[in-house]
Amino acid sequence: MLLKGKAAIVTGSTSGIGLGIARALAGAGADLVLNGFGERDAIEDLRRSIASEFGVRATHHGADLSKPDEIAALVAHAEAEFGRVDVLVNNAGIQHVAPVEEFPVERWDAVIAINLSAVFHGIHHALPGMRQRGWGRIVNIASVHGMVGSVNKTAYVAAKHGVVGLTKVVALETAGSGVTCNAICPGWVLTPLVQKQIDALALSKGISVEEAGRLLVGEKQPSKSFVTPAQLGELAVFLCSGAADQMTGSAVTMDGGWTSQ
Repeated sequence: MLLKGKAAIVTGSTSGIGLGIARALAGAGADLVLNGFGERDAIEDLRRSIASEFGVRATHHGADLSKPDEIAALVAHAEAEFGRVDVLVNNAGIQHVAPVEEFPVERWDAVIAINLSAVFHGIHHALPGMRQRGWGRIVNIASVHGMVGSVNKTAYVAAKHGVVGLTKVVALETAGSGVTCNAICPGWVLTPLVQKQIDALALSKGISVEEAGRLLVGEKQPSKSFVTPAQLGELAVFLCSGAADQMTGSAVTMDGGWTSQ
């Protein structure tokens, strides 16, 4: 229970990677502000189940992270509910795939807003309280695409490279303050959205879902196995631990060897 008495915000945490991280933080004792879209009843069931399973306080705020004012409101909500924000996990993200000359400008703007600008705004509002208390953990979920490129992912790659750079600057500006800022760079992660890609690939090629999964992940990830949201959650908890007090400005890959090639 190393995070008992701490309060965490995890953006994009109603499913996928964010939910895996939220569950891991709750398992370490942190009170939680969940954030993300979904059906109201389903989100309430999720909030209630996390609170009950882990014995923590949990709330939800539906901030649209493309809107800076709503990000400010998200942080204010956490401070009003729990009196503090000790851990900020910037996880929410969107994707659009197209060649650069065909990439719709409005999709570029949307990807940059949610995948990069929202990270800045969250840090901007949460950091003053962390500094004042002399302790804080900022964990930015970047991607292997913060380290390397892939075709047809102009905005996503640009945003994730920006997140890694932003992480380094915040780490330098907070060095010695008790606040750390690190980035996690996952490869292929088995989330509901990725499962849809697997199912579509299986259908288009007339192969089994299992074979489609191996085909998809094997193109990039030498381990030929997906990262799981639970594994990323445990890494986030480690970055919040005392063992990681001197880890700041790092971009930590969990990618089955993708970026080692």
